[in-house]
Amino acid sequence: MPNDAAGRALKGRGPAAPGGLAETVEVSLTFEDNRLASLVFGQYDQNVAHIERRIDVTATALGNHLVIKGTPDAAEKGRRVFERLYARVRKGGTAVTLGDVDGVIQEVTIQGNLFPSAEIAAEPDREHFEQIATRRRGAVRARNAAQSDYIKLLRTKELVFAEGPAGTGKTWLAVGHAVSLLEQGHAERLILSRPAVEAGERLGFLPGDMREKVDPYLRPIYDALYDFMEARHVDRGLQTGIIEIAPLAFMRGRTLTNAVVLLDEAQNTTSMQMKMFLTRLGENSRMIVTGDPSQIDLPPGQKSGLVEAVNVLDGVEGIGRVRFRDVDVVRHDLVRRIVTAYEAASHGEAEADRNPNPRRRPVA
Repeated sequence: MPNDAAGRALKGRGPAAPGGLAETVEVSLTFEDNRLASLVFGQYDQNVAHIERRIDVTATALGNHLVIKGTPDAAEKGRRVFERLYARVRKGGTAVTLGDVDGVIQEVTIQGNLFPSAEIAAEPDREHFEQIATRRRGAVRARNAAQSDYIKLLRTKELVFAEGPAGTGKTWLAVGHAVSLLEQGHAERLILSRPAVEAGERLGFLPGDMREKVDPYLRPIYDALYDFMEARHVDRGLQTGIIEIAPLAFMRGRTLTNAVVLLDEAQNTTSMQMKMFLTRLGENSRMIVTGDPSQIDLPPGQKSGLVEAVNVLDGVEGIGRVRFRDVDVVRHDLVRRIVTAYEAASHGEAEADRNPNPRRRPVA
């Protein structure tokens, strides 16, 4: 990296391995600013250890100096990851999280698959994942290809469906995009809605006015709002109607113009509710529908409006759809493993349902 980091590669042969010799190389990096280098390496070099596990290299950090060892491809990938992280820290001046590190690794991997090495070398700092920018939080960059596609669809489509497991950023990014449209003057208000269906519990009567009754169901959206907006701006928006909390049952008969409308937990809508909601879209409005088809809390035998809608509207012009998978979970690495385990278990149950009485092996 010009003026900020210098790197050199020293090739060599590693120890003999079964089936032949494993070629290894060393890549040395020196960053000019010790403080920024420490932000890249993380507390107790946790980011360095995380990158070692992710891309199968060994990396030794000492002060502002770093040595990466591994196969030629892995070492080169490690170099690009550390240089990209340094460029991001230099630009923002804040430490990077493990989630940011994972995002850069994914971005570098995709960049290496899509672009020639010469093009990458000519533009080492070029970012390829999409980002959302708000006044309070600044630029928030996608951490994987699915999130990048999601942000791109939010910008180009009037109606976007986002399906996938918990922790993939469906709701959080949707709220961030909606806030950015409000701040840029592309929308006059933000309307948040969610079906009031308990997840296996019965809360009984909830006291208070309409907003107080619905607040418990919309807490995840509030959390995202406070992430992207100052608390005083959120409170003012709620008081003036710029931010509106609208229970799904109260949406009938309305035409929503000049607004960003977000329906969260849409897997718990009925077919009738979903059709009613989608037909509220008015002029100069955007609509975002998020949900996880694997967590439907409707009564047995009731069809999910989200599942039906994405099938019925497949291929309709102006509608975008993104499907997140367990590998796209960015909340915590353990959450990703939990979702993967449940996915594997559900597939196993599906196989058993298809073949409930497998033929037994004859006794010898």
